[in-house]
Amino acid sequence: MKKNRSDCSLTSALDIIGDKWTLIIIRDLMVLRKKTFTEFLKSPEKIATNILANRLDLLTKNGLLKFTKLPNDQKTKIYYLTDSGIDLYPIIFEMILWSHRNLDKNFGPTSQRIISESKSQTTKEFIMRESTAYRSYRQGILAKAK
Repeated sequence: MKKNRSDCSLTSALDIIGDKWTLIIIRDLMVLRKKTFTEFLKSPEKIATNILANRLDLLTKNGLLKFTKLPNDQKTKIYYLTDSGIDLYPIIFEMILWSHRNLDKNFGPTSQRIISESKSQTTKEFIMRESTAYRSYRQGILAKAK
């Protein structure tokens, strides 16, 4: 891990998640349940393979992601978020809300679902529900890897 360029906590966070791809990868993991390199490549944002490999490595080295392999497939990495990675979900959720409030666009079904499902709960309740659901999903991944 490289030395921080500043002693500012925001700058330090942006050095890890501040590019245009990292939060998309975390969204894909948390919301869309993508978990392999190939699944990430199929996202409509069309991330280049070299950038995807770089970001997955960066997120892994910074403790936001880990990976495992299935017993019957030792070549495919199955990525999953650590608790530190899951802690970024509130940022993603608030950015989705901000986009719906401030950008004049028709957003896709995933954003529409998140907005719709979140209306019946407080933000804190919704984030807790989604984080708990991902942790259960992660447990399933790890159980299959044994």
